[in-house]
Amino acid sequence: MPGVIALFADDGVMGFPFAPAGQPSRITGRAAVHDYLIDYPAILDVREITEVTVHETTDPAVLVADFTAGSVVVASDRPYRLRYVAVPTIPDGHIVHYRDYWNPQAAQDLLGGGLVRS
Repeated sequence: MPGVIALFADDGVMGFPFAPAGQPSRITGRAAVHDYLIDYPAILDVREITEVTVHETTDPAVLVADFTAGSVVVASDRPYRLRYVAVPTIPDGHIVHYRDYWNPQAAQDLLGGGLVRS
């Protein structure tokens, strides 16, 4: 996670348009992104990213990435496979905005009712 966190601008934003109740829909600043992501590997052991399609947009700083994450839920050792669409804005080499679209109900089901994070 430190490598992912380092990709964010100091004032970078992560947005979760489909965040379920009780979960943040917006995280602002690299320090807050750090706090949100740093323990992610204790929840999900991401083993592969597959079925990746990257779409260019009319703005060269914005991409749309469609992919599947294959992971294992650490607490239960259950497989976790979920489709995501991410829309990062990267104008000068650092992420200033990252919108993360996923199905929170499917994630909740896969996590066995645990904490839902993208």
